Amino acid sequence: MDKIGKYEITAFSKARQDITIVSQEGKRRLTIHALLEIDVTKARGMIAALKGKQDISFTGWIVKCVSQAVSEHKQMNSYRLGRKKIVSFEDVDIPIPIERNIDGEQRPLAYIVRRANEKTVAEITKEIRTVQHQVIDPSTEVLGEDLTGFERWALTAPGWLKKLGVRLLRRRGLSKKKHFGTVGVTAIGMKGSFPGWAIGMGGPIATLIIVGGITKKPGVVDDSIQIREYLHISITVDHSIVDGSPLVRFISRLTELLESGYGL
Repeated sequence: MDKIGKYEITAFSKARQDITIVSQEGKRRLTIHALLEIDVTKARGMIAALKGKQDISFTGWIVKCVSQAVSEHKQMNSYRLGRKKIVSFEDVDIPIPIERNIDGEQRPLAYIVRRANEKTVAEITKEIRTVQHQVIDPSTEVLGEDLTGFERWALTAPGWLKKLGVRLLRRRGLSKKKHFGTVGVTAIGMKGSFPGWAIGMGGPIATLIIVGGITKKPGVVDDSIQIREYLHISITVDHSIVDGSPLVRFISRLTELLESGYGL
């Protein structure tokens, strides 16, 4: 009797190798995770009301709310700088994954929304829409801006050199901001039904926010029970930079912005 059965072997692609190298950085971080349920009923209604009048995406709105909250709590927008310093940035550069089909494989390509805190929801949405339809060169697999010399090297270098490059950037906060951005947002709940949370490893970026699915459940509004729409969000931060109290204050502000439909 054949105990293996039918199977298929596929290549462990260069893209998957790169994801592994970047994700492994999260294993060495002192991470704090926060799991949130946020009432986005009002915001969803506002976005629906704008349909046909203005192109507003849910992801674009999330990016705007995150960037605003981060700009008010700069510890979330910080990196280590050497052994004894921390650098905090004014600009909130948000890397987001945009899935594209390259050579028959669905690959999440990184795009950085630069200075998201200075842009409107409509401007962020337009920027995301543009790169979603951008023609991709399989040799670079990069969305948006032109590549720096380091980024060109990183795309073509062998795996062991990429690992070394990521390691060298660990405490070089200025270089990390330039090449990786600062606060990552990934909206896995937009890809299908996903009624829950995903816990991020963090990777090399300062703060990671994973947007899960939306579920309907009873909620209390003005002392009455109503059916509300709750968004699942998980936040991962580096405890060597962010303590519990600043994280709570950031979460409080982000919740306020999301529940009020900020920017819409």
